[in-house]
Amino acid sequence: MFKTTIDEFLGQISILEVVSGTIRSDDVLVNSRSGSKERLHDMLSLSGASQTRVDSVAAGDIVAVTKLADTRTGDTLAPDGTPVAVVVPALPRPVHGVAIAAVKPSDEDRLATALHRLVIEDPTLAVHHEEATGQTVLSGGGETHVRVAVARIERAGVELDTADVRVAYRETLARAVEVEGRYKKQSGGHGQFGVATVRFEPLPPGSGFAFDSAVTGGAIPENMIPAVGVGIQEAMVRGGPDGFPIVDVKAVCTGGKYHAVDSSEMSFKMAGSLALREAVAQVGVDVLEPVSEIHVQVPAAYLGDVLGDLNARRAQVLGTENDVSGQVTGQVTGQVTTVQALVPTAEVLRYAIDLRSLSAGSGSFEVEHHGYQPLPANLVAEVRRAAEAAHADTL
Repeated sequence: MFKTTIDEFLGQISILEVVSGTIRSDDVLVNSRSGSKERLHDMLSLSGASQTRVDSVAAGDIVAVTKLADTRTGDTLAPDGTPVAVVVPALPRPVHGVAIAAVKPSDEDRLATALHRLVIEDPTLAVHHEEATGQTVLSGGGETHVRVAVARIERAGVELDTADVRVAYRETLARAVEVEGRYKKQSGGHGQFGVATVRFEPLPPGSGFAFDSAVTGGAIPENMIPAVGVGIQEAMVRGGPDGFPIVDVKAVCTGGKYHAVDSSEMSFKMAGSLALREAVAQVGVDVLEPVSEIHVQVPAAYLGDVLGDLNARRAQVLGTENDVSGQVTGQVTGQVTTVQALVPTAEVLRYAIDLRSLSAGSGSFEVEHHGYQPLPANLVAEVRRAAEAAHADTL
């Protein structure tokens, strides 16, 4: 199947080419990707805007089939017991995104429906919700591609706000520290009381969160110690002083106090949260920035300009490789060079636009998330100001 569309009345329409044999209406074929069986209820011959039902089609014909349940663009349908799959070219990955939101809250459901239709009809588009920034990001092959997608949503009657994609920064503790988290509350009847002493230390990037206990002598009942870790982890998700999630921290509960009546798991959960807050107050945090791995293909004539531009973006060039095939975005351009580099994600949010200018439209690239690294000290203040402004906009 090479194309999917959605019709207002017929629903999903799958357009496919018959590679071999003959298929007939109501045949049952198997999807080679998912293994699910699909019945070809209605087969339509398309001619411009007209549609004619047909009973059978032979090899070489193109036909539209409605209401396939689990078949998407690029899938192969074959008779049961014939596990074949037609090799299709790899689709280009999205490289340019824009944050979108419905202007009217009442349009949010319609926006979700429109986005679902878009990505079904055009698998080179992608939509994801970035938890760290709260943005819904629509991504495509370039600025024009995304702009056309936005226009299609608006033509469907959904008024949109668009914005630049915000970078999902993180924070981690600046150094190791041992602190006490104390939670005490009395509001009539049983109170709430929990004290946890916790030793924190930063971990290498990508390590995540680790929690352990070194409590001895029953200072905290064993069944309540895990609640300290839960409270710390929830506080890490809420974020540090700049509002970025805290990551890559090891916490060891070394001691504490409890009350036979007033202590509970909730008390020690709050104590863990307060311990992290105290640790941040004492030692501060380091801001971490996301890093992307980028592969840029350009004609050799533009290699110097591309390398200079990557260096200006604080990139770490890992290497270059020559490709004698001479194909870049479908144009014959002589020798082609692929540049592999690690570059801060903030520096490549608009790289699809900039590379087009640098290479006279002949360059292409792929990018994917690689990890996190400490943000240079001279950029921390700028990032914090931007975070404060973004937070103010949401109030």
